[in-house]
Amino acid sequence: MDDGSSWPVDKLSALRLGRRLVAEVPASRRGRQAFVDVRPKRSDPDAQAQGEGWVRSDAERSFHLEHWEYERDERIAAFDYDIGAVLIGSADATDESELITVLNGWGVRPGLFVYPWESEDPK
Repeated sequence: MDDGSSWPVDKLSALRLGRRLVAEVPASRRGRQAFVDVRPKRSDPDAQAQGEGWVRSDAERSFHLEHWEYERDERIAAFDYDIGAVLIGSADATDESELITVLNGWGVRPGLFVYPWESEDPK
């Protein structure tokens, strides 16, 4: 039985490849939007792989998370997304297990995450 704490295979693969994922979460009040952003940390071997024209998968990758809230109507055609932006929280996770622990603490399930282009996240 899935308790909601496991990553869908495609999203876990994206994280291991160093791809950013985003989840829209409830905002503090009407007229605002909030997002949790997971950014895999890049290492020297990632930079070397990129220089060679390929993407490196790493199951031992660490992560940086941020929870931001924005004024929904203050953005001008995707510019100036930082008007009224508030950083609600940030955290680092040393591995995939700690990433799940942080997300559970924030009340965010892995299944909520999408690729940035599938979201309204302004970043």
